[in-house]
Amino acid sequence: MTTAPRAGRRLIMTSLLLAAAVGCAETSGTGGAAEALCAYLVTYDSRTYLDVANVEFTVGEKLGTATVPACDDTPNDPGDAVPERGITAYAVEGMDPAVGIAVGDTPAEATLMKVR
Repeated sequence: MTTAPRAGRRLIMTSLLLAAAVGCAETSGTGGAAEALCAYLVTYDSRTYLDVANVEFTVGEKLGTATVPACDDTPNDPGDAVPERGITAYAVEGMDPAVGIAVGDTPAEATLMKVR
């Protein structure tokens, strides 16, 4: 299945994930600018993957569950933490899972992730 027609949906998902990461920004105790952001990354099979934008890929078979780590860059602001959660990991056709996978709630919504 090709995801080229779903590029708009992938862009929306990436935008939503970026908005969630920005919501995890930490400000300094002196009222300065944001010091850290939660990056969108997942762990799968003892490897850490970061998202990749603007790359065409084809989702392959379901591999299992990847983990999106918790994000709490604002420990002094209760309620802003994003809890750890599982997300479906898929193979990417033509790519070794040790190099890259796709993650998403469905194959159509999957985002390409590469080992960092």
